[in-house]
Amino acid sequence: MKNPRDEIPVPAESVEQTRLFQWARMEAGRWPELNLLYHVPNGGRRHRVEAVHLKQQGVRAGVPDLCLPVARGGCHGLYIEMKRLRGGRVSPEQTEWMDALRAEGYAVAVCQGWAMASDVITDYLKGGGDNK
Repeated sequence: MKNPRDEIPVPAESVEQTRLFQWARMEAGRWPELNLLYHVPNGGRRHRVEAVHLKQQGVRAGVPDLCLPVARGGCHGLYIEMKRLRGGRVSPEQTEWMDALRAEGYAVAVCQGWAMASDVITDYLKGGGDNK
């Protein structure tokens, strides 16, 4: 028997990320640091020629989706890899990048959905930069 929850459509990662930035704009009055949050446009499908040009310009597979370049709790900043609520997986390249970023003193998190990401960011801004 199928779980009815499994039949509910799951928003795409891009939708979750858009919702997170809507939240960040609304919360920027409370947390001005949120104005520094940005997306690293490394993912997505591209025409082969464009992909070659971007690689030559420094695009790297596995870099986390979001960066908050704000120091807190002993960390230089926060990187977030966004995933869908269900079905997203972390690639070996992403794991490699996240491990390297942690080793360099950054907090790193994998977040399923915008709500989880907003909680991680809020905890981080409150001083919880424990290099997850």
